[in-house]
Amino acid sequence: MRARRIPESRHAPKAAGQRIRSGLLAAAVAVLVAFTAVSAHALEPASKAQPIEFQADQLTYDSRNRITIATGNVEAVQQGRRVVADKMTYDEPRNVLTAEGNVVLYEPTGEVVHATSMQLTGDLKNAIIENMRAVLADGSRITAKQGERIGGTVTTAEDGSYTPCFACAEDPERTPLWQVRAVRVTHDQIEKTIEFSHAWLEFVGVPVGYVPYLTQPDPSVKRKSGVLIPTFGESSDLGFLIQVPYFVVLSDSQDMTITPWFTSNEGPVLEAQYRQALQHGKIDFRGSGTYDSQDRALGHVFGEARYDIDETWRAGLDVQRATEGTYLRRYNFDSQRTLTSRLYGEAFPNASDYFIGRAIAFQNQEHDTDDKNIPYVAPWLDYFLVTDKDPLGGQTEVRLDSAVLTREQGLDTRRLSARAEWRRPFVGPIGDLVTVSGAMWADGYNVDDLERNDGNSQFSGNSGRLFPQAGVEWRLPLVRQGEAVHQVIEPITEVILAPTYGNSSRIPNEDSQDFELQDTNLFGFHRLPGIDRVDKGPRVNYGLNYTLYAPGRQSASAFVGQSYSFTGDDDFGKGTGLEDKTSDIVSALDLTPAPWFDIVYRNRIDHSSFKFERNEVGARLGNEALKLHGTYVRYESQPQNDLVGREEVEYGLDTRWTRFWRTRAFGITDIRSESQREIGLRAIYEDECFLFSAEFSRENFKDKDVEPTNVVFFRVGFKTLGTSALASTRVEVEQPMTLTRFHLHRKQSLNDPRTARTLRHPVRCLTIGFLALLVVFLSLTCSAPAQQSQGSLRPSTTRSSRFAI
Repeated sequence: MRARRIPESRHAPKAAGQRIRSGLLAAAVAVLVAFTAVSAHALEPASKAQPIEFQADQLTYDSRNRITIATGNVEAVQQGRRVVADKMTYDEPRNVLTAEGNVVLYEPTGEVVHATSMQLTGDLKNAIIENMRAVLADGSRITAKQGERIGGTVTTAEDGSYTPCFACAEDPERTPLWQVRAVRVTHDQIEKTIEFSHAWLEFVGVPVGYVPYLTQPDPSVKRKSGVLIPTFGESSDLGFLIQVPYFVVLSDSQDMTITPWFTSNEGPVLEAQYRQALQHGKIDFRGSGTYDSQDRALGHVFGEARYDIDETWRAGLDVQRATEGTYLRRYNFDSQRTLTSRLYGEAFPNASDYFIGRAIAFQNQEHDTDDKNIPYVAPWLDYFLVTDKDPLGGQTEVRLDSAVLTREQGLDTRRLSARAEWRRPFVGPIGDLVTVSGAMWADGYNVDDLERNDGNSQFSGNSGRLFPQAGVEWRLPLVRQGEAVHQVIEPITEVILAPTYGNSSRIPNEDSQDFELQDTNLFGFHRLPGIDRVDKGPRVNYGLNYTLYAPGRQSASAFVGQSYSFTGDDDFGKGTGLEDKTSDIVSALDLTPAPWFDIVYRNRIDHSSFKFERNEVGARLGNEALKLHGTYVRYESQPQNDLVGREEVEYGLDTRWTRFWRTRAFGITDIRSESQREIGLRAIYEDECFLFSAEFSRENFKDKDVEPTNVVFFRVGFKTLGTSALASTRVEVEQPMTLTRFHLHRKQSLNDPRTARTLRHPVRCLTIGFLALLVVFLSLTCSAPAQQSQGSLRPSTTRSSRFAI
């Protein structure tokens, strides 16, 4: 072993020490070069090719005993490993380096070991450590009175403890929130595991669970096969239930989660999820299956796949199917009213055009809809193009559309459509903006079994229309620039000429049914959604827009507008706002008087009675510490489109009491029926190593065998003991915490005596929460808890493994 200077580090001595060290090092070089490495008991010799490099304030050498002593800001480096201490002694005959006082060992892998003293071999790979505190790459800590480092890859701690919780800045010796204490803790960086022998889980210093053997992946492991944290709970429909997920790593780019359920009332359920990251895409599918008490096969499948064929083309698949309407809600998988599955391919040839072709299947989840009347859409092709400026200075937008809608019974539709719109803006002499536009639409239909407007006859055959339009839009932005406030007032007028025909009873209305006049669709040729209905007749649209900008992110905008049809349009039904020649008045207001407060308001007022036909207001008040938000919605029914009016308030209050504690209260109130559709309260504690949440919620929904539901659940998470996220009935793989959820489902009213007993006995809930801690811990016995992460999937590099449509 030899001594020579190395570049200064953050542990370098002061200037005086540097001068002393320089002379001593020069004098000692000849002696130190003669050192030879002798094997110590059970320890490897140092590498001759990579000698230790020393620096210290003072260096002495005992030639008789061949011992070197370095004191004062001592630092030793060998093959990327670095040791700093107050004092180091090198025993040449035994090839042992003893470090004392504020000893720190820095490993190339990022691990840092603190100690009061260490005995190391010359290669710094092996050590006996006193009062050890090892900090792993993710900040987790292993502590023990005595530890050992073997081969630079294995760390053992006798009578040690492990915790990912950060040390308290005010009191570093304070007991962490939770830790695992064991007779022996072993961290193997080659096997990438942390093993515990005779382990106790301690929570706030109190032992709550024991296992004779426990192993978990170390921080470098992102994904590992094994049992995830189980979920258990109670439901009036399912009875007592338990879910035990098992995570399987198939390859660097593939994994699967298999979750068997066990229920006391409905029997077992098997849930599974498969994920794969491709070089140019991804696959993610999940599903479930079971037999209920009546031996009916039930299940569902949800999934998505994406694949980039090349720089222009992309393909995709979305699947949402269930065996019956209430299955997803009953087993708490999903609450959508309509499931949509689609297969599609799309192209982006350049910035000005776009193509998409798709096939779509719908599945209704409500009991009052006949699936035989729901269409399958295949194929549905769309092409969009925006041309460059022409010699007149205008641009043309083109859309080509083709769709085929097929039903098991009733109407079948086949449609071809070509639409072109040309626009040319001008700037007037007084700063006004004038836009001249024209459009031509050509639509052709072939239908079977179309019911006519009289309701007594059907039509099958061909129909079509040519629908030309022309328009002029005029705007005059008036700007006032103050010292701090910028204001713009802009009157807008638009005149559109269009034929009074176009909505024939021989043309079906498949995609233009849901319409209501608003500030967002007042202007333009086509105010309706979809293609099947046109906005016919000459009309004038007019409005006034106001905008204000002020410093400090303060702003305000307001709009009011109306439309007048010279001929009227009886195709617009009651509740749309366009049922008369003079339309309803629409307006909008958006205010942000401060960064912590904003409000958005929209309405529609009857033009003759000035009655509010629609009111919608959303507001947010507060900051991260206290935030109140709510939405009020009221609109009238549209009998022609089978839309039922509603009036409701949705609200929430988010509070962050401390750095780690936060709460949320939320609810939805149906004002017309004077009922509470949903209400809940959630409390969450979350820090760097632990997560706990408790929630009570009630949802008043009834459909077939689904009844109003009360839910009380607890969720507990221990960081690094697996990385799963368990929802009430499914595994979520994107949450980097160990989350266990315990559910007490109650599908009775709050006045039900069974519910009342549950809510009046908090001890029962607390007991279940405490037992959950034990189940979480005991579930890890004798197996490595699985680790999973969405981001950890690496794409396959072989071309043959790509997903293709």
